[in-house]
Amino acid sequence: MPKPAILFAMPISPRLRDRLADRYELFGPLDRQNPLPLPPGAEKAQALVTLGSLRTDAALMDALPQLGFIACYGTGFEGVDRAEAIRRGIRLTHAGEANATAVAEFAMGLVIAAGRNLARGDRLVRAGKWANLAIDRVPLTPGLAGQRMGIYGMGSIGMKIAQRAAAFEMEIGYHNRSRRGDVDHAYFGSLKELATWADVLVVAVRASAENRHAVNAEILEALGPEGVLVNISRGIAVDETALCEALETGRILGAGLDVYQNEPHVPERLMALENAVLTPHMAALSLGAQRAQQKVLVDNLDAFFSGRPLSSLMPAA
Repeated sequence: MPKPAILFAMPISPRLRDRLADRYELFGPLDRQNPLPLPPGAEKAQALVTLGSLRTDAALMDALPQLGFIACYGTGFEGVDRAEAIRRGIRLTHAGEANATAVAEFAMGLVIAAGRNLARGDRLVRAGKWANLAIDRVPLTPGLAGQRMGIYGMGSIGMKIAQRAAAFEMEIGYHNRSRRGDVDHAYFGSLKELATWADVLVVAVRASAENRHAVNAEILEALGPEGVLVNISRGIAVDETALCEALETGRILGAGLDVYQNEPHVPERLMALENAVLTPHMAALSLGAQRAQQKVLVDNLDAFFSGRPLSSLMPAA
């Protein structure tokens, strides 16, 4: 009896491939920019595993006539045409909260790195420029205790960031599409109000058309010259041109970024800035997070092919 076929839009780890290869016929990865035509034989795939940052549109679905299941390996799903998939009766899942702890940890790392000049201090030591113990050998920073953290997007990741920030004695506020009844932190009705209040603004919102360039010149101006921006969400949420201008002119103090609008491209202007800490979309790359994401994926693939209920279903389009 032939094995069920799965198409992977992106490269996967040898560990995951080995885990699946005994039960499924595996195809992929696809070319990120030009996924069509498909690899030979992939047209028979009944399940597609992809990333939220990759395009999964009607044309790709047309090329997969037996497709019944789309699984986003991570928590994002912005690249999937959900309305089209639902119209075709295709089931949709993502990784749910599997990587929330790892991403929240990393967000706090960027808050500390950008807010306390860790990267600048590292560069100073490596360049052999630590010549004395003068108090101004690096710029003084406000520290974290007593600072106000504004979280844009109080989902599972935002909630975990808030818990960690509270342990650093920070005051927490947030902006969401609506106030959460299970959250005691201060709620702000607009992103501008939150940015005006905050010393540190953390972007933890889902990527969507409505959030494109939500953090723009106006929001950065509201954050102010002592403010720090951290983004572990998606690059689309921040206007990178406006951010570069704000960092270059001192309209904000610093930034910590793990995501960019056109990954893996990072603007040269950003890379030239001393007050920006830049990492390569690695917040979810912990062993624990990857094992958790793989478990969600494997369990859902097994459930789909055996006719059992799926977990971590995507919200309705």
